[in-house]
Amino acid sequence: MNRAGLVLIARCLFVSLSPAQISLVEAFPDLRFDLPVDFQSPRDGSHRLFVVEQEGRIRVFENHPGVSETRLFLDLTDSVSYENGSELGLLGLAFHPGYASNGFFFINYTAANPLRSIIARFRVTTDPDSADRTSEVRLIEIPQPYTNHNGGQLAFGPDGMLYIALGDGGNAGDPLGNAQSTATLLGKILRINVDAPDPGLAYGIPSDNPFANAQSGREIFAYGLRNPWRFSFDPATGLLWCGDVGQGAREEINIIESGKNYGWNIMEGSICYNAASCDQTGLTPPVWDYGRTIGGAITGGYVYRGPSVGSLTGKYVFGDFVSGIVAALAFDGTIASVEYLDTLPRFSLSSFGLDEEGEVYACAFDGVIYRLTSPVTSVGRQEKTIPQGFALRQNYPNPFNAVTHIRFSLPSSGHVSFSVFDMRGVRVARLFEGTLMGGSHALPWEPENLSTGVYVGQLEFSAVGHVFIQSRSMLLLR
Repeated sequence: MNRAGLVLIARCLFVSLSPAQISLVEAFPDLRFDLPVDFQSPRDGSHRLFVVEQEGRIRVFENHPGVSETRLFLDLTDSVSYENGSELGLLGLAFHPGYASNGFFFINYTAANPLRSIIARFRVTTDPDSADRTSEVRLIEIPQPYTNHNGGQLAFGPDGMLYIALGDGGNAGDPLGNAQSTATLLGKILRINVDAPDPGLAYGIPSDNPFANAQSGREIFAYGLRNPWRFSFDPATGLLWCGDVGQGAREEINIIESGKNYGWNIMEGSICYNAASCDQTGLTPPVWDYGRTIGGAITGGYVYRGPSVGSLTGKYVFGDFVSGIVAALAFDGTIASVEYLDTLPRFSLSSFGLDEEGEVYACAFDGVIYRLTSPVTSVGRQEKTIPQGFALRQNYPNPFNAVTHIRFSLPSSGHVSFSVFDMRGVRVARLFEGTLMGGSHALPWEPENLSTGVYVGQLEFSAVGHVFIQSRSMLLLR
């Protein structure tokens, strides 16, 4: 994977470098999935993992890097409405907090004739790796006017309530005005009680929902959202983080709170949308938003609380489906700073997930499940001890427009090669190949005919029969 080390401070022009050296690696090299869109742990002590495939299947497997096979937990391909390349399908999975004892889990999927989103409950069989296909209880069915912007996430909050994400109904620009209307459930985060149904319903309306006493929209927790594809709760603070996919200009990250209006389609992120009036009274702005130089469709993730990557603790890990960038956002309640960690292939990053220990994983449409890790920054092909005095420093300036300078130091004389690669792993420049003495060195790079993007500089040093490699990301802005 290719790392990017840029830090942006929200709503400021300041740019600095990230010290983090974090990457995504294949978590289960012997497994491949068909259109994985969700990754969940039942947190039942079994250390199993469940991957949702968009066409309508859920697969289960052991959380071990050497695992070589999965089992089919549930197959709903005959009930799920999915079209190739569409936003339809089996979109989300949530295990009941009491799953270990009651066996209940919940899914969010689209069905046809008429087109609608269905929130349903199922139950596991006596075989823990197999669900009871006949146990479906449909809690909510929401008509969908178009095939896109279906949302898809559902998750239990720390209060035991089930939260559900629904997009604005689709097309473009929210032509039906759903997101700003509390008379419809589209463009909302919903909150329901699955353990205490109200009369005439398969679920209950929590009494503290913001519209619990209204004539309609009693399930609504928050509104003004375009397509909240992925949201999650911080297990330490209980805050609800959401990545809301933008229209054509901005992608946004929100902290969702009860009764708040997040602005769509008056606003798109922090800018005004095509509204007759851009009255922002009563609207809640995003924690952070970004434009098309960074990506084009946010994939919301999770606040990291795992044991393996300490530098990420308390940061919200998210990514972008279009650009493939994976990043971590730190927020102190006022200022948001974002460090870019790694990059997956474009148009592949579909979702994130947590295992039972809180480690973060990423699902990609290349069929691979990735895991965040802190790698050794230099790897010898015959030894892994980094020699003292060998270091590739961050290029300066970074980001850069015309020319940047790459600085490095060598512990002794030896053969040196320095190349630059793009995000596809294609070498775009070889800046040096030959012998250098020990000490500090610098190379200028003035790229020609290259577009804006993240590039990776790789330093290779050979001496006394050993080879050491270090890499650094560089951001070119045209």
